[in-house]
Amino acid sequence: MSPELLTWTIAAVATGGVIIRPFNWPEAIWAIAGALLLVGLRFLSPQDAWMGVAKGADVYLFLTGMMLLSEIAREEGLLDWLAAYATRYAAGSASRLFLMVYGVGTIVTVFLSNDATAVVLTPAVAAAMKTAKVEKPLPYLLICAFIANAASFVLPISNPANLVIYGSHMPPLLDWLPRYCLPSVASIAVTFLVLRWTQRREMQQAVATDVSVPPLSSSGRIAAAGIAVTGVVLLACSALDSQLGLPTAIAGALTALIVLGFERKMPWKTLRGISWGVLPLVAGLFVLVEALDKTGMISLVASFLQAAAQHSAADTAWGAGLVVALASNLMNNLPVGLIAGSAVQAAHVPGQVTRAVLIGVDIGPNLSVTGSLATILWLGALRREGLRVGAWAFLKLGFLIMPPALVLAITAASLFG
Repeated sequence: MSPELLTWTIAAVATGGVIIRPFNWPEAIWAIAGALLLVGLRFLSPQDAWMGVAKGADVYLFLTGMMLLSEIAREEGLLDWLAAYATRYAAGSASRLFLMVYGVGTIVTVFLSNDATAVVLTPAVAAAMKTAKVEKPLPYLLICAFIANAASFVLPISNPANLVIYGSHMPPLLDWLPRYCLPSVASIAVTFLVLRWTQRREMQQAVATDVSVPPLSSSGRIAAAGIAVTGVVLLACSALDSQLGLPTAIAGALTALIVLGFERKMPWKTLRGISWGVLPLVAGLFVLVEALDKTGMISLVASFLQAAAQHSAADTAWGAGLVVALASNLMNNLPVGLIAGSAVQAAHVPGQVTRAVLIGVDIGPNLSVTGSLATILWLGALRREGLRVGAWAFLKLGFLIMPPALVLAITAASLFG
C-alpha cells in the first residue's frame, strides 16, 4: 500500500473515531492518535505536523475566548435568566415559547458561536422546560441543535468554521454582511418553519404560566456587559479586516477576571467547566489535513475547483456547496471545512464559490447527528439531562430541514454575484 493511500486511510479512521467515539473515548483522543501515528510512521515530519498545528492558532484563541465567555455566562446564570424570561414571556403558549427559545438560540449563536448554543444554552433550555412544567421538552431542545448550524454564518464569529474557510483572508464585516445577510435570513427562517411544522403535534401540550424569572445578579450583568463589549470589539476587528482570535481570547479572559474578581472567586471551577478537549481535537484535525495536503489531495481538489470555476462559477458553486454539505455528514464539518478551506484558498476561486462552500459547511451538518462538533456537543448536553435522540430520528428531521435551507441560502448567496 502506498504512503499516500495509508495516509488517507489513517486520516479516515481517525476522523471516523471522532464521529463515532468508539469505547466512548473523547473525540480528541482519536484526532491526536491519528496525528501521532502519521508522524510515528514518518508519513509526516514533526516540522510539518507543527506547521499544521500552528495554522490553527487563530481558531484556538477564538475558541478559548468564546468558551471562557460561555462558561462565565453559565456560572453567573445569564443564560438561565434568558431562557426563564423567554418562558415567562410565552404566557402559557407553546407556540410563543417555541418562538422565544428560537430567538434566544439565534442570538446566542450569532454573538457567542454555535458551540455555545449547543453546550451552554441546551441545559438552560432544559431547566426552563422543567420550570414551565413542559411534559415533552424535546421540541424546544431540538431548536438548540438546528439553530446552532442554521444561524452560524450571520457573522464571522458565529462559527469557528468560518475562520477556517477564509483563513487569513477573512472579509471585513462591511463586506461580510451584504454577502451573507440574505442567505442567513433564508437559513434561519426556513429552519424555523420546517422545524416548527415537524413538531406541531408534540407542541400540543400545556405550558405553565406562573414561571418565576430568577433575578440576574450583579456578576451576571457584568458578564452580559462583557459579552456585549466583546461583540462590539469583534465587529470592529472584523470591520478593520483584523484576525479575531487574539481579541476574542483577551476579551474572554478579561471578562472572566472581572467577574471572578467581583465575586472574589478562584478561577479553578470556571476552568474545570470548560471543554478544553476541543482544542487538541481541532489541533489534531489540522495535522490530519496537513498530512492530506502533503499527499497532494488538497492540490488536486483545488485544481478541480479552479478548472470548474473557469468553466462556470455558478455551477461550481452549486456543486461545491452540495458536495461539502453531504461530506460534512460523512466526515464531520471540521475536517471537511479544513480541507475545503485549504482548497478554496489555493484555487483562488470566485467569491460565489467560496460562499457556497461556507454555507455547505455551516448548514450541511443539520442533516445528521455526526455533521458538526456543535451537534455532537449538543448530544452530550442532552445525555447529561437524561435525554436521548437517536441518529435515525434526527436524520428523518434533518432530511426535511436541511435541504430547503441549504438550497435557499445558496440561491440567496448567488444573488450577490
